[in-house]
Amino acid sequence: MVALGGGPQLIALDVDGTLLETGSAISARVVDAVRAAVAAGAHVVVTTGRTVLTTRPVLAELGLIDGHAICSNGAVHIDVARDEPVAVQTFDPGPAVQALRALFPEMIFAVEKVGVGTWATGLSPGEFSIGEYLLVDDGALSSEPTPRLNGWWPTGSQEEMLRLLDQLHVPETSWVHGEFGPWLTLSRRGVTKGWALERLRAALGIPHERTLAIGDGHNDREMLTWAGHSVAMGNAVDAIRDLADEVTADVADDGVAKVLERWYRA
Repeated sequence: MVALGGGPQLIALDVDGTLLETGSAISARVVDAVRAAVAAGAHVVVTTGRTVLTTRPVLAELGLIDGHAICSNGAVHIDVARDEPVAVQTFDPGPAVQALRALFPEMIFAVEKVGVGTWATGLSPGEFSIGEYLLVDDGALSSEPTPRLNGWWPTGSQEEMLRLLDQLHVPETSWVHGEFGPWLTLSRRGVTKGWALERLRAALGIPHERTLAIGDGHNDREMLTWAGHSVAMGNAVDAIRDLADEVTADVADDGVAKVLERWYRA
């Protein structure tokens, strides 16, 4: 493999809507581009809202066998070679569940059990089938710290959810909403993809100007504003397209590969 001069040394790549269309395989062109970057010595960091369990198949598909991955929107840092979390940022979901239940009585909640699965108060669309999926009540759901609390409002719209969330105040937590439908994810305040990537960049001693991030969703905002060079996918939401340094092709047209191939080739 050959790296062209001046290529990024730390490359943060979102998964769904960026590396792949949810439910589909990563294209051969994108896999080749990622592997070329790794072979040239770049740190390619899968940086996703997915859990550890649902990130592992992506790492395998890309052929990543060492290095780092950031899961759960920055709350879980994986050592890829050891195949285990090395840092987990948790919070008490109880106050958030109580406050959200008051605003959205029908909301279905789910918390991540790192490396095990999910505890949830009901079934929601799009859940991955990897790992344990245990149905519990609000009390059990709130009984242990978690890196991530998801909420889905089955009877409402995203617009109405966002309006009601203006009334939400839960100290020491922050939230981000999904791109499609009435979804939101809560985490410990200040924990984002960008926060986790900055910790990793500093530990690796990589200059900020040699960092690259590519994403498409609202949970990529801090990652893109962190990066020395930020790229939004062509299919990204407008707010993400507007803040990125550039916009590449969409996920169905190998947008990630078209960026990486500027510097890395077989």
